[in-house]
Order: sequence, then C-alpha cells, then structure tokens
Amino acid sequence: MHRSKAWLVLWASLAYGADFSGTSALEYTRKAVAFGPRPPGSPAIHKLQAFIETQLKTTRCEISSDAFTTATPVGPVSMQNIIAKFPGKSGSSGRSTVITGHYDSKSMPGKVFLGANDGGSSTGVLLELARILPGIPHADDIYLVFFDGEEAYGQWSEADSLYGSRHLAERWSKDGTLAKIRALINVDMIGDKDLGILQEMNSSASLRLLVWDTAREMGYGKYFLDSGFATEDDHLPFLQRGVNALDLIDFDYGPHNENWHTEKDTMDKLSAHSLEVVGNVLINVIRKLEK
Repeated sequence: MHRSKAWLVLWASLAYGADFSGTSALEYTRKAVAFGPRPPGSPAIHKLQAFIETQLKTTRCEISSDAFTTATPVGPVSMQNIIAKFPGKSGSSGRSTVITGHYDSKSMPGKVFLGANDGGSSTGVLLELARILPGIPHADDIYLVFFDGEEAYGQWSEADSLYGSRHLAERWSKDGTLAKIRALINVDMIGDKDLGILQEMNSSASLRLLVWDTAREMGYGKYFLDSGFATEDDHLPFLQRGVNALDLIDFDYGPHNENWHTEKDTMDKLSAHSLEVVGNVLINVIRKLEK
C-alpha cells in the first residue's frame, strides 16, 4: 500500500471507528460453511440456525423467529428467518435501520455447493455486526435479519426466489414495522478477494449515494464501483413496498463470474479484508442515517 493511502485509511479508521473485524467475520463465515450445503429445510441449515441463535444469545439483542412453510417447485418447504433486534434509545415509536442477508445455500442436487461467498459471507458479516453492535450507541432500533430461502429451486422467477424476504416484507407491512424503517441494506456475495461492489440500479438512489460517499470518505472508494446494473435480491420485496432499500453485491465472482453457483464457491476465494471493508462502511452508514 502506498504510504499516503495507508495514512488515509488510518485516519478514516480513527475518525469513523473501525470496530468491525474482518478476521472475525471470516471465521464466522468459515463456521457456517463447515456445516456443508445448506438448502432450506436441510439438516445442515437446521444446525446453522442453532449456531446463529447461539451466537446471537451472547449479545444484548432480542431474538425472534419468522418461521413459515411455503410452496416450491420441489413441494412444501419449511423455512425460517432469524431476526435480531438491538433496541435504540428512541423507544418503540422510533425509527429503525435494517441490515439483511441470506444464510441458505442454493439447492444443487448431485453437487457439493458450499456457498462460501453466496450465503456464507453475508452470514459472517451479520454475525460480526451482532458481536459489535452492543458497544455502539444508537438512537434507532437496529435489526439484523438472516433470510432463509433466497435462492431459486429452478429457473429464477417471481414465485421461485426470495421466499424469506417476501414473507417478512408482507408480515412487517401488516404489523407496522415496515413504516418505521429508515433504511434497509442487504448484503450478498461480499467476501470475494477481488472485491468490486456494483451499483445496483433497482435500489434507492439516495441511499446508494450515501453508501458510496461514505466508502470514498473512508478510503474504500475503489471497492465501490462507478458501473452498475439492475438485479433482483432480498431488498426487492421491501423496495416494492416503498422502503428505502439498497443491495450491496459483488456480481463478478471469478473470471467471467465463473465461481458463482458452482462448486468453486469455497472459502479460499474469500478475504477478511473484503468483509472488513463492507462491515466498516455499514457501521458508519448506520451512524450517518441517525443524524
């Protein structure tokens, strides 16, 4: 690293508070991936659910389960979103910030698809956020949501995808939680050693600008690209209901995206630094949203 760049990153760490540990997030990811392929309803995902809940219980958060059974191309499947709420000082009438990601891996019969980046990295980032959030003062409620059922079983479609986020968006719309959300940021495939987060063009433009400006101020601008495209991810059901929402995704995973949805999606492709970049930006965006 060039000396001037090193000083810029050091200054950003001191000014903004680099509390997020990429090493810790990578270890959480490794433990999640060690359970093996984790499609919804599988023994492996049940073990991962127990692991996530065990980790969350060590923090000062309120844990709730959003369990449901849904129709899929392979028949009815039981799924479970895991929700961790870190209450803010503003009370029950206050606003909230929501950080989400999926923890399932795609069902790929006959293949050993571990989903280290695609499902594993978002799990690791959320668990590391849960570890440090009790030490960060915040007026707003902060929700961390682990989505089940992000992946499609067959050809991606409106009916076969985003099972967990569609279910929670509908539930929160009915109980009033949705109306209190200041911002929702979804993370997906953000552990790639060659990190390059594209501008997801379905997302809220103002929230995208806030995140990109924050990354640039922290010396992380090169990881948040100027180019963009539109994709469907777990932020979409919330966007469709009027929530200020953004998807952070690196959709260039290996040459010509060759590691995506293949048996090549393994831990050796991931970087603690990439996870730390994303985590530190998220923490400081949360702080900015409250001002």
